[in-house]
Amino acid sequence: MTTASHIPRIHTRAVPVGSITIGGGAPVAVQSMTTTDTANLVETLKQVRALAHAGCDVVRVSVPHKKCLAAFRELCQVSPVPIIADIHFDYRLAVSAAQAGAAKLRINPGNIGSWDKVDAVIDAAGEAGCAIRIGVNAGSLPQSIAERQDISQSEKLTLSALSCVEHFEQRGFQSIVLSAKAHSVLTTLDTYRRLSQELPEIPLHLGVTEAGGIRSGTIKSSIALGALLAEGIGDTLRVSLTADPLEEVPVAWGILAAVGVRRRGPEMISCPTCARCQVDMIPIAQEVERRLEQSNKPLSVAVMGCAVNGPGEASEADVGIACGSGQALLFRSGKVIAKVSEDNLVERLMAEIEQM
Repeated sequence: MTTASHIPRIHTRAVPVGSITIGGGAPVAVQSMTTTDTANLVETLKQVRALAHAGCDVVRVSVPHKKCLAAFRELCQVSPVPIIADIHFDYRLAVSAAQAGAAKLRINPGNIGSWDKVDAVIDAAGEAGCAIRIGVNAGSLPQSIAERQDISQSEKLTLSALSCVEHFEQRGFQSIVLSAKAHSVLTTLDTYRRLSQELPEIPLHLGVTEAGGIRSGTIKSSIALGALLAEGIGDTLRVSLTADPLEEVPVAWGILAAVGVRRRGPEMISCPTCARCQVDMIPIAQEVERRLEQSNKPLSVAVMGCAVNGPGEASEADVGIACGSGQALLFRSGKVIAKVSEDNLVERLMAEIEQM
């Protein structure tokens, strides 16, 4: 179960991507990318299903060579979510992926080659009813732009993106999603703000590329993506981590929930503990958090450790506990409904959540 907020968002063009819509006021779509050999249909489909179960709205897969195409075609037919083909260098693979049933292509015109080759991809996508994400990247800008010393990196990314969008639209192709990624948080913020001003109608895919491992990647992505989403910028996002892709999805949802854009499942509010706490708070909070991972109810759940902020915070949540000496007050919708002993408070809290 998911909920969306009423945070004002920049209203972009609606782009159909298989069974979902990106832009046009649709919920911000969460995506990740498989790490399996796409030619191995069994393993790739297994990972796609796991990502979908974790909360991905769309999944991207790499199509690096022709031997992937047969499995890719079948994957598009049986996947529980729309499939995006990630293509680099060989425009013929993009053409074939569109014909094989891709819901969207991800290409970087800067490494596809001549505009004639890009045009062949545009034509194939148009005929197949396939969207295209134009993915501009700081590491592969056109030489004429990359070598300029008079403009910043964010200006280079924006300039490259603007030229690509202009070319696509001159050919009558409008099913465009746009990204312009860098590893720097500040460059990311500046670039997407520029793009949103210059191309307010184009749906934007947010991400910090090469963000790092779980800790550093989560921090960088949360700062950049969270700030942009809070400003109404962004229609879809991927948190790029050097980790199992299943680690990316809860971070993405956590960012969306933290800025009030979209929530999937519960949000836990818990105190950091201090000398006032009279129960063993850390294992209690950890156990509640672990159990909440199995729930898809979009609730706020407070787990508070003392009487200073506990009752107020817990009463503002949908459900919560405020602990005292060996016991806790159980709140629901702002009202105390029970006193619970310390040894039973997790079970009692979870039972209350199950009834909601």
